[in-house]
Amino acid sequence: MTGNRPEPLAGVFENAPFSVMVKPVGSACNMECGYCYYARASGSGGAGMMSGGVYMESGVRDAGGMSSVIRDMGRMTPGVLEAFVHSYIEADPGPEIYFTWHGGEPTLAGLDFYRSVVELQERYTPEGRRCINNLQTNGLLLDAEWCAFLSEARFIVGLSLDGAEWVHDFHRKDRSGAGTYSRVASAVKLMQSCGVQPDLLCTVTPQTAADPVAAYRALRAFDTGWIQFLPVVRRGADGGPAPESVSPDAYGIFLCGVFDEWIGRDLGRLNIQFFSEIARVLSGGAAGLCWMAPVCGRALVVEKDGGVYSCDHFVKPEYRLGDIQSAGLRELADSPRQNDFGNGKRDGLPARCRSCRWLDLCNGGCPKDRFATAEDGEPGLNYLCEGLRRFFLHAEQPLRQVSEFAKKGLDAGSIMNMLYAGEREKWKNIGRNDPCPCGSGRKAKNCCMIN
Repeated sequence: MTGNRPEPLAGVFENAPFSVMVKPVGSACNMECGYCYYARASGSGGAGMMSGGVYMESGVRDAGGMSSVIRDMGRMTPGVLEAFVHSYIEADPGPEIYFTWHGGEPTLAGLDFYRSVVELQERYTPEGRRCINNLQTNGLLLDAEWCAFLSEARFIVGLSLDGAEWVHDFHRKDRSGAGTYSRVASAVKLMQSCGVQPDLLCTVTPQTAADPVAAYRALRAFDTGWIQFLPVVRRGADGGPAPESVSPDAYGIFLCGVFDEWIGRDLGRLNIQFFSEIARVLSGGAAGLCWMAPVCGRALVVEKDGGVYSCDHFVKPEYRLGDIQSAGLRELADSPRQNDFGNGKRDGLPARCRSCRWLDLCNGGCPKDRFATAEDGEPGLNYLCEGLRRFFLHAEQPLRQVSEFAKKGLDAGSIMNMLYAGEREKWKNIGRNDPCPCGSGRKAKNCCMIN
């Protein structure tokens, strides 16, 4: 799920809330990102063929004609769209009904497609309820007409932008092989000029992780108020992590570096999704992100042909639940197969996770990432476990302090000053070879001093 609203998740049981991510052009895209997890995917709502990281419809060959071909041949049909909108509004008790449009690149469906979306929502939404649309885009097709529409229709927009320019262009290239940073940065500014404040989504690759502060500051400079960091984890042919995957250690160091910069300079000014979610759980709330929750299965995917799947990371024939023209979304979300899928996350936890002090903050992570092996040889451990544990150890106490100070009525500036004073005192007389004051048991030079 993208945007600034946490995913509704209340466990897997009948009539629990659920969300839906819609892919109106399947995995078709006008970019070829080096880490795209659709690059080796199959299914995707119909027959086609793969070309790099782009899912291409039969007959598509040239970059210039790709958009028009998709509009004519490869997008969700009006009948499927109407069935989906009607079914989702009928299934969601509201009062706010969140639609998430994803891809591939969902703007390839064309602006008129989304005008039809809004018209259908107005037709089927009962009085007293309202629909909210969230569009996840790479920004390449956004022009003045698009931005005016997004503003008028009050779309929430998630825009992919990978931090510093050189890092973004290293992976995020167009289909001719050119970097896309300048065009995406222009799209951010154009949206802002039209009153649309996008949420920035930044992937964490080995390149991003090499300089966490630079990545964070490059995103902060756009002053959008909201950033998500998404670790890239892909499996290679041998079942282990592919080269574009961030290592657990690098991911942990990255999170710690960003956290220190954020909590020391931007508390109250800028939201980082993961940090906000941890603070919520530490304060006694429930995780809003599906990968942090005890069970999953309440975030369905609807492909362009109307096929409904258990999860965007499991768009495979064995995870196809049905289609929206022959079954209601509520029926599919509450089906025994989907309940089993969601409960499998909890039931498959290795012993190390069950005894972990940070179980409530992670719950074993996303099932797609649980291919590592614990020290005792038990399978099913989250590949990113060590990095997450490092970060939780680093951030838990400061986030608890922020919550306590906030309850006392202190503003963000005062909280940052108090945290800074406490940090200086904690590191007083700590040398490089001394135990790190965070409590990890490592030497300071091998732990928090890295940041």
